[in-house]
Formats: sequence, structure tokens, C-alpha cells
Amino acid sequence: MPDREIHDMPSRDHDPGPESEVRTDAERRRRRAQFLRELAEARALRARVQPRRAKVARLRRAMRMRTFRW
Repeated sequence: MPDREIHDMPSRDHDPGPESEVRTDAERRRRRAQFLRELAEARALRARVQPRRAKVARLRRAMRMRTFRW
């Protein structure tokens, strides 16, 4: 990375304040919510495309839940 200038490199001694911590936490929650929405959409698509496999997975999950001891 010799062609990069020093001001392009992130500073290691920069201490983010609580304001940026809150912002990054909100960003993390937003990104996580987006990821979970996309994951649910992908699972729904898989269930539509492979109904037999989805049904078997549903039955296996139900069996696991029935045999799980609280």
C-alpha cells in the first residue's frame, strides 16, 4: 500500500465517542433486520421451489420440537 497517502489510512488513535457508538449500534440493528428479512424471503422462495424438501424439513423440525424437553 505504498501508493496510498497517509491521510487515507484510518487513524488507530481515534477514539469514537458515544455518539458514533449509538449510530453504529443503530446501523448494526438496521443491517441485521435487513439480513433477517432477506433470509426469510430466501426460505419462503426455497419452500415454493422445493415443496417436498420444505415439507420434510418442517416435519423434522416439528418432531424435534415435540421431543425437546423443557
